[in-house]
Amino acid sequence: MHLSTLDKDQRRILQMLRKSGPLSRSALATGLEISGTALTRLSRDLLSLGLVEEVPSAEAQGRGRPAVPLRLAGNGGYAVGATAHEGRLDIALVDFTGATIASHHEAVEPINPYAFARMVRRITHELVDRHGLLGRRMLGMGVAVPGPPFSPDGDRWNVVDVLPDWRDAPLRDILSAEMDWPLWIENDANAAAIAEYYLGGLMRDFSTVVVLLLGFGIGAGVIVDGRLVRGQFGVAGEIGCLFPVHLPRPSPLDLLATLRGNGCDLSSVADIDFTAVDQVPVIETWLDRAAGQLEAVCNTAFAWLDPGAIVLAGTLPPAILKGLATRLHGASLVTTMCQRRPPVQISNLCNSPITSGAALLPIHALSAAI
Repeated sequence: MHLSTLDKDQRRILQMLRKSGPLSRSALATGLEISGTALTRLSRDLLSLGLVEEVPSAEAQGRGRPAVPLRLAGNGGYAVGATAHEGRLDIALVDFTGATIASHHEAVEPINPYAFARMVRRITHELVDRHGLLGRRMLGMGVAVPGPPFSPDGDRWNVVDVLPDWRDAPLRDILSAEMDWPLWIENDANAAAIAEYYLGGLMRDFSTVVVLLLGFGIGAGVIVDGRLVRGQFGVAGEIGCLFPVHLPRPSPLDLLATLRGNGCDLSSVADIDFTAVDQVPVIETWLDRAAGQLEAVCNTAFAWLDPGAIVLAGTLPPAILKGLATRLHGASLVTTMCQRRPPVQISNLCNSPITSGAALLPIHALSAAI
C-alpha cells in the first residue's frame, strides 16, 4: 500500500503523533475529535501497515496498567534528500520519524543535472544496501535546488548559474529517468523551512514560521498553518529581490567578498572565523549593516504573517548567526497591540537544513493532503 491511499483521518493521526510524540488512543481520539471506536479501527490499520507502533511496556509511564501509547514507527519507511551546491554534493536518508539514517557529503566539481542524477542514484543504492534498507518502504526522494521555479508546475527552475546546465533544464524528466522513485523538487529555502519546522522543534509550538536562509544568497521559507506557502507562481519567499545583486546584501557570499576586499585570504565561507584578529573588525561592521537590512525583512514578515518564530539558518558559522540575532533583538523592531516583537532565533540544527528538509519532503506531503 502506498501512503497516497491513506484517508484524511489516518493522515491526521500520523501528523498528531509527529507533532506531539507518543499518545494514548483516547488522547488521540479526543485531540482529533473522533470516536474511540473509529480511532481504534484507524490505528489498527496504521499498525498493520507498520506506520505506527505501540510504545514498549518498559517505556510506558504510569501506575498499574496504563494505556499503551502509540508512536510513529521508524521502520515505516525511509526517504532520500539530495542537493547540489557549488563544489559539493549532499545526500541524506531519513526514516519515517524524520530521524537521520545516513548522510553523505562529497566535494565535487560543479556537475550538470544528468551527472547529479547518476551520482545520487549510485550513492543512494550504496547507502540503502549498507544500512539494511532493502525491502523497506521507499517513501520518495526530495531534491532541493538553489533558485525559484520558472513556473508553478516545478519542472524547470531558475537555478543559480554556478551549477552548469541546471537553469531551465527539465529537471523532473532528468531525475525521474535516472531514479524511478516518487519525486519532489523544491527551492532550498523552502526545504530548509521544512527541516526547521519538523526537526528544529518548531512544529510542537508554532503553526506559522518564517525561516530566513542565508545560503548561496538569501531566501525565505514560509509555513502557515503547517503548510508550505509557495504563492501564485511558486516564488513566495524570494526576498533576494529586495537586495539587488550589484549592491551589498545580507548574504554569506557578500560577507566573504567583504572579507576578501579587506585583505582576508579566504577560499570559502567555511574559512570565516569570528575569532581571527584580521577578520573580527570586518565581520562586526558587516553584521551591523546586514542586521539593519534584515530588520526590514523581519518587520515585514511579522506584520504580514504573525509568525510564532523567525529563524535565521544557513551556511554561516553559528557565532555569526548569533551576532545577527543579537543585533535584531536590540533593534527597534515593530510591536503589535499586545506588545509582541518579531520572535527572532537562530537554527539549532547541527547539519544542513537544506538536505534534511529535502529528505522530509515526501513525509511533509502527507500533511499537505490533510
